Amino acid sequence: MDRLARLVAALGGIVIFSVAVAVMISVIMRNFGLRGLRGDFELVEMSCAFAAGLFLPLCQLTRGHVMVDLFTNWLPQGIRAGIDWIWLLCFALAWAALCYLTLQGLLQVRSYGDRTMLLAIPVWWSYAPAVLGFGAASLIALSQAFLLPAAAGDQAGR
Repeated sequence: MDRLARLVAALGGIVIFSVAVAVMISVIMRNFGLRGLRGDFELVEMSCAFAAGLFLPLCQLTRGHVMVDLFTNWLPQGIRAGIDWIWLLCFALAWAALCYLTLQGLLQVRSYGDRTMLLAIPVWWSYAPAVLGFGAASLIALSQAFLLPAAAGDQAGR
């Protein structure tokens, strides 16, 4: 799961880096009185959607979500672990639901044939990384809920 999360995040990083280079080139061209790259703002919009979806699995892997443990810090470790397990299942189900619903949205937008205004990029392309990200985040949350506790228990027994 670690490799999956890092690979998907690396794809997001490549997208962001590539678009940052394209925007930099466009700005430099404009400063020299040339026309900037056509549709550079469309590339920025699409890359934000791509990266947001592609960074989700790594966020789940590192448990980088906002957690409020103000009310549970005083509880025994076993009870806190149980609460964390329930929340991992909730995250897995929520990611799976978002994956399914986003896939349905992708299929619907694809059937419309909508394209961006200047570059004529199919709009449904921006949904695909989110489907991948939600699906991978769901798998990671499930593995955290069912595989990691067993491994932690094995370590405690040694």
